[in-house]
Amino acid sequence: MSRAPPSPGTSERQASLLAGEERGEEEVPHYRGHRDRLRQRFLQAGPDSLADYELLELLLFGAIPRRDVKPLAKQLLEQFGSLGGVVAADAIQLERRAGLGPSSVAAVKVVAAIATRMLKEQVAEKPVLSSWAQLIDYLTLAMKYEKAEQFRLLFLDRKNQLLADEVQQRGTVDHAPVYPREVVKRALELHASALIMVHNHPSGDPAPSKADVEITRQVSKALAAVNVVLHDHLIVGRKGHTSFKSLNLL
Repeated sequence: MSRAPPSPGTSERQASLLAGEERGEEEVPHYRGHRDRLRQRFLQAGPDSLADYELLELLLFGAIPRRDVKPLAKQLLEQFGSLGGVVAADAIQLERRAGLGPSSVAAVKVVAAIATRMLKEQVAEKPVLSSWAQLIDYLTLAMKYEKAEQFRLLFLDRKNQLLADEVQQRGTVDHAPVYPREVVKRALELHASALIMVHNHPSGDPAPSKADVEITRQVSKALAAVNVVLHDHLIVGRKGHTSFKSLNLL
C-alpha cells in the first residue's frame, strides 16, 4: 500500500521517508505515466510549457525514483518563495526546512553550480566591459541569495578580460571588511590593469551606504597610486543591482 506524502509540519518524518525513497524502498509513484508525460512535454514543447513546480518535479525524479514529487515541489516553492530561491537555498536549509535527503539536495544544488559556471564562462570568454549584461547575470546568480555580505574582486588584464574572480572577504549580514592595501597587493600579484569591486546586500536593497562610498574612494585612490583602474563597484541585492559608476560615485 502506497504511503501518503508527509505534511510540511513533520520534517523529521519526511526526512526519514525521503531517505528511504532515495534508496528505492518505496513503491511506484502515486499515478503511473505522469513522469513520462511530463518529460515528453518538456522535450517536445520546451521548458516554457512547464510551470515552476513541474520543472522542480523533473529535477527530483532521479533523486526520488518511487514517489509522486508534485506535492514536495509545490512545498519547496512555498517555503523558499521562488524557483531561484529553491535552487539558491543552502544544503542545511533544504535538509531542515524541507526534509530533503542527500540525493535530492545534491540534485538541487548541482543546478545552481552548473548555471553559475555557464554564466562565468560567458563572462570569461570576452572583454568584461562589452559583456556587461552577462556579468550582471553571473554576479546576481552567484551573490543575490547570500545570507551574509560577501566582498568579491574581478581582476582584469589590459584587454579587460577576466584574470581572476576572487571572494576576498565574507562577513556578517551587514558588513564585510575591505582593506585597500590587500586589494592593491593582490592586483599587483596578478599583474592586473583594472578591477571591479562587487559586494552583496543581504537585506535585498542594493543602495550604497556611506561606508560603501567611503571604502570605494579609498580603494580607488590606492589603486591609482599603482596605475590600476577601478572600473566600477557593483552592489547586488534581491531587489536589483547598483553601479557606482552609473551613479557618478567613481
